[in-house]
Amino acid sequence: MPVLPALPLAEWRDTLATLHMWTQVVGKVRLGLTPLVNHWWNVTLYVTPRGLTTSAIPYRDTIFDMEFDFVDHVLELRTTDGDRRHVVLEPQSVATFYRRTMETLDAMGLPVRISHKPNEVPEPVRFDRDEAPRAAEGGEE
Repeated sequence: MPVLPALPLAEWRDTLATLHMWTQVVGKVRLGLTPLVNHWWNVTLYVTPRGLTTSAIPYRDTIFDMEFDFVDHVLELRTTDGDRRHVVLEPQSVATFYRRTMETLDAMGLPVRISHKPNEVPEPVRFDRDEAPRAAEGGEE
């Protein structure tokens, strides 16, 4: 049985907050492109051996997915026609992550519009305006 690393909340709180907003950006991409399923099951992220994935998302005449690869520290974007790109997961604001993710989708011919407002957080800040410094790992900025 593999041993998972310790993730003490006090030391990883900043990373948790950052990842929460990044997963909301990716989840809203999926939300915008998939049919609604009761209880929002259409936006679930699934655990993979390397991180979290959207699984297949239909887009016009192709399919793509988005995977948070926590081994290589990238958000991997892949299409059925073989296009494969990534957004580096490094200390960056939510606005920077949002901008890089949307630019990558656009460059892949997958433009999508999403709601900029995070859900179910106190005092939400629009993704495109959240310039606060963010941690990417270990609580260090």
